[in-house]
Amino acid sequence: MRFTINGRSYELDPDIRTSLLDLLREHLDLTGSKKGCDHGQCGACTILVNGRRINSCLTLAVMHQDDDITTIEGIGTPENPHPMQQAFVRHDGYQCGYCTPGQICSAVGMLDEVAKGWPSHVTADLGAVELDEAEISERMSGNLCRCSAYPGIVDAIGDVAGAKP
Repeated sequence: MRFTINGRSYELDPDIRTSLLDLLREHLDLTGSKKGCDHGQCGACTILVNGRRINSCLTLAVMHQDDDITTIEGIGTPENPHPMQQAFVRHDGYQCGYCTPGQICSAVGMLDEVAKGWPSHVTADLGAVELDEAEISERMSGNLCRCSAYPGIVDAIGDVAGAKP
C-alpha cells in the first residue's frame, strides 16, 4: 500500500485491519498522534486527511491510500513551528501535553473549515461564520483535555485566527 504522510511517500504492507493511528505509530514511528481512548471520543489521535480532521483510531489505513495525510510531525518543526504551535505555547494551551498534538491538528483543520465558510451547530449567521468563543468551543468539542487547558486552547486558536474570543 502507498501512503503520502507529511509530504513523504511510503510503501508499506500492513495487515488490512490496521488502523491509521496504528500504522502511523507502530509502522512509521510517528508517535505524535496519541492513542487515548481508541474509541474516537477523546480526539488525541486527530490528524488531517486531505485537509479534513479525522480520528485516526476509527479508520483503517487501507482506506487512505493515495490520500494526503498530515500528522503533528508535518505541521511544523522545532526550528520553524506552525503559528498554531507558537500560539499554544504563548497562551499556555497545554499542561501535560498528551492531547496537544490532536488539539493542534484539530485547530488547524478547524481554521480551514472556517475559512471555507462552513457553519457549525452554533453558527448564528449561516452567511458569515464569526469565530468567537462559542464557535471555537463547539468546533473543538471532540478534543478533550483532562488537564482543563481549554481557556488557553481557545485563546491560542482565537489569536491565530485574529478573533477576540
